[in-house]
Amino acid sequence: MTVKDGVSAIASEVLGDIQKEAEALLLTAENEAKETLKAAKEQANQNYRAKISEAKAKADGEKRKIASVAAVEIRNRLLQTKEELVDEAFEKALGKLEAFVKTSEYHTYLLELIKDASSRIGQRQLVVQVNARDKEWLTQDMLESLSKKLKCELTLADKKGGYIGGCIVQTADNKIIYDVTIDNRMQELKPVLRVEIAKILFGEAT
Repeated sequence: MTVKDGVSAIASEVLGDIQKEAEALLLTAENEAKETLKAAKEQANQNYRAKISEAKAKADGEKRKIASVAAVEIRNRLLQTKEELVDEAFEKALGKLEAFVKTSEYHTYLLELIKDASSRIGQRQLVVQVNARDKEWLTQDMLESLSKKLKCELTLADKKGGYIGGCIVQTADNKIIYDVTIDNRMQELKPVLRVEIAKILFGEAT
């Protein structure tokens, strides 16, 4: 073998080793690239699932929030409707009572109220207060007639009430007061009226 042949042989061997090394490096790089791509895809999928889960949870939260707000609004409107109906019924009742106090039947009713209140108080000297309209026909003589039946002394008060009708009977020292005015009795009936209207219109007692 000549020197030239020997150099060629060595050069070929070195080139072969370099080519093998290069191919090995390329294969390693390709494998690493594949692994990196795989990891990136997995991370992307995880991020995507996390975003979807987060968005779904947010959407569910918004749905619950909207449903809760709607339920409160519906309840408030229902309560408002009930109150409006109670007020309407109350006003109609007051209208009928205002018409009633202008009748002769009311005079009999008022005298019965005075008798009942006086009997409940059970004191000797009592003062009867009525409104301005009733004071025009209810005289001290009428009260004296009642006094004999009740065995007490009824006095008509100088002060006139500003209520629709009925009366206030009290002891002379103001320690015992019995309010049987129509206005007061209506206020006492309003809670009962509210319950009855709720039962009739909504099938409940609230």
